[in-house]
Amino acid sequence: MGSGHNQVTKSWWLRFVLCGLAGVLAGCSSIPSAGPTAHEIKEQERSAGAFDGYILVDIDRRVASILASQPQPTFFGTFHDRRPRPDLRIGVGDGLTVTIWEAASGGLFSSAVVTGVTAGSRTATVPQQIVAQDGTIQVPYAGRIQAAGKRPAEVEQAIVDALKNKAIEPQAVVTITQNVSNTVTVTGEVTNGARVPLAVNGERILSAIADAGGIHVPARDSFVRLTRNGQTVSVAFNKILADPKENIYVRPGDVITVVQEPQSFTAFGGTQQNASVPFNATGITLDEAIAKAGGLLDNRADASGVFLLRFEPAMLAAQLQPPPEVLHYSTELVPVIYRLNLRDANSYFLARMIPMHNKDIVYVANAPLSEVDKVLSAIGHLVAPAATGVSVAASANRF
Repeated sequence: MGSGHNQVTKSWWLRFVLCGLAGVLAGCSSIPSAGPTAHEIKEQERSAGAFDGYILVDIDRRVASILASQPQPTFFGTFHDRRPRPDLRIGVGDGLTVTIWEAASGGLFSSAVVTGVTAGSRTATVPQQIVAQDGTIQVPYAGRIQAAGKRPAEVEQAIVDALKNKAIEPQAVVTITQNVSNTVTVTGEVTNGARVPLAVNGERILSAIADAGGIHVPARDSFVRLTRNGQTVSVAFNKILADPKENIYVRPGDVITVVQEPQSFTAFGGTQQNASVPFNATGITLDEAIAKAGGLLDNRADASGVFLLRFEPAMLAAQLQPPPEVLHYSTELVPVIYRLNLRDANSYFLARMIPMHNKDIVYVANAPLSEVDKVLSAIGHLVAPAATGVSVAASANRF
């Protein structure tokens, strides 16, 4: 009976172990994982669901060249500002002060000589005149003088011409005391937002920001937005510092806005760091992003399964894949997954060509062998207690 009981016990433990193994093997899809494998990403391409699925693009020389050649917004390229500093003119709403000289006393704008008391004044200052809606100012004895659209020197000559044969060899000086039309608005993350009057020798973007007290946020996270004639372009602050061509002359009516917009990408999967990783506003490339995430985990990462996920404009997606592949997307943005095979040494050069975008996702799939190791480890944890139980039961039967 002892022998039969021993056989029954061993049979029970054997069935227990086999059932456990079957459960583990049947539940392989439930093995803990950081995300889909490279094979699963390929299988799920264009699957139904959120965003109507995605397209999968292998990064090769052609794809990398397309991504590298995408135009980046620049002030110099957008506004084609190759002109010298602006030629400032008087505008409606400006305040002008007019001073008139005469060659001798006793004229329209000079006082008479009082012997032994005073030599008499030869000048007179007309109180500040605001340029009216019709573009004119009022000068005594000269009448309405056209000022809007003219340089101060041109207005001075117009006043002198109007006073000829009325005043004694008149001369005039026109000073802009309230500059309204020749200003730019500087706002956002600056110390003192203000309307900055333009100097006669011109103002560039950085000097206008300096006139507003400079920025009070980190330069690495800052962008400068320039709005001109209804068009807005945003450029990283550090890029303007690094490239003098971007520090263009501002024009009357421009709006400069400094914004703080930290850039980051998210790293998942087989990288040393799974987190939101910040980067400089001037930008980084894909290889630098992988390095910032700590590189690939040697014991679990699939070097042939490095993925970059982002939304791309439909026009760009059509260049990456034949148009029929993206026609079914109803939005202007198409979800695209780029696959990089780092087992190919040439891929490192391709990664250097690809710029990162804000809110990109870098995902590194687990290697297939890593999944097998997880299964074997799970089986080991399951078998170990069973084996121990069988061993204990067998020892007990011997006694």
